[in-house]
Amino acid sequence: MLHCCDGVIGVAVLLLVLSISVSFPVKGFWEPAVVLASSWFWLISENMSAASQLVHWREPKKSGAAFGLSLLVLVSLATLSVISVLSYLLLACLCVTITFRVYKSVIQAVQKSNEGHPFRSLLERDISVSSESVRQLADQFLIHLNWFSNQTRRLLLVEDLVDSLKLAAVTWVMTYVGAVFNGVTILILADIIFFTTPLIYQKKKVKTHLMSLSSTQSAPCLAQSVLQDKLPGAVKKSKVE
Repeated sequence: MLHCCDGVIGVAVLLLVLSISVSFPVKGFWEPAVVLASSWFWLISENMSAASQLVHWREPKKSGAAFGLSLLVLVSLATLSVISVLSYLLLACLCVTITFRVYKSVIQAVQKSNEGHPFRSLLERDISVSSESVRQLADQFLIHLNWFSNQTRRLLLVEDLVDSLKLAAVTWVMTYVGAVFNGVTILILADIIFFTTPLIYQKKKVKTHLMSLSSTQSAPCLAQSVLQDKLPGAVKKSKVE
């Protein structure tokens, strides 16, 4: 259950980081955004089973929460500024936690119980980042950064003419895509496709399986009825009224 919750948070924060990075036109903001995005990609790859459960809707409540939260953040970024979205998110979180804290305090005062702080387990939980985790993240990011640098140099300096022409064709197509959609809109579409495609595929797969089972079961009955009609002297079953 804890891995699925981490997957929900990971998907939501990853989309939030990518959305902020494509909508925040300040020079130098891309570097920390790429670092954070790479970190969340690494975390999701390390918990691939949890991410797969979210995408394939193994637990509909958690998948719905991840899909709804990520879509809400992206739509908010498409209509509001980044500062407004972050402020509203923090304000909503504070409203929930403060209301719950006051509610539990009143309940404890009425019942004269001594349960303590309602978020004690979360406050006592160790959330510090270990040096080993930081080294692993740095190593993973360094691998991706070196690969990206080498590929960029190879393509821009035309080491392979065919690959450079392919890049030119892709960038030319992306100019038309950018004229129709902005970065946040593309992320909204990607989020919808990311969560809905596996669900539609699973439903189509189940429907096809049921149809194949029904056709397999009805084939012997159909063959028997055809034989009764074709063979001479075959006794046909009379209908019971």
